[in-house]
Amino acid sequence: MNLINRDVDYAARALVYMARANKPTVSVTQMHGAVGVTRPFLRKILQKLHKAGILQAVKGKGGGFAMARRPEAVTLNQLVEVLQGPLKLNDCVFRKKICQNHGACILRHKIAAIEGRLAAEIAGITIRDLI
Repeated sequence: MNLINRDVDYAARALVYMARANKPTVSVTQMHGAVGVTRPFLRKILQKLHKAGILQAVKGKGGGFAMARRPEAVTLNQLVEVLQGPLKLNDCVFRKKICQNHGACILRHKIAAIEGRLAAEIAGITIRDLI
């Protein structure tokens, strides 16, 4: 089980690269090698971050992407939410589909509490912390 998927990993790497570069804009071509992913795949990830308001897209010559927020205002949890959805460890450990007991299941409530603590920890990690 991967807690954080590759999209979130690449997004965090890209944002760290952008923050370190300290330039008004950074092109996908400039950062794809440092991030370790192909340009089309990185562009797709960055466009999702743009749609979520984490990045700004700059068109034209010298264009690329720019941070829309300061690095200390972007958390790892925000990247998780945008790129993979809410953090879920498991819906049911006993069955593949959700059972009728889902709302009253003691194990499910304990797992939900763990998910909440984990989300809170991840929300405390910012791009500034990763620089």
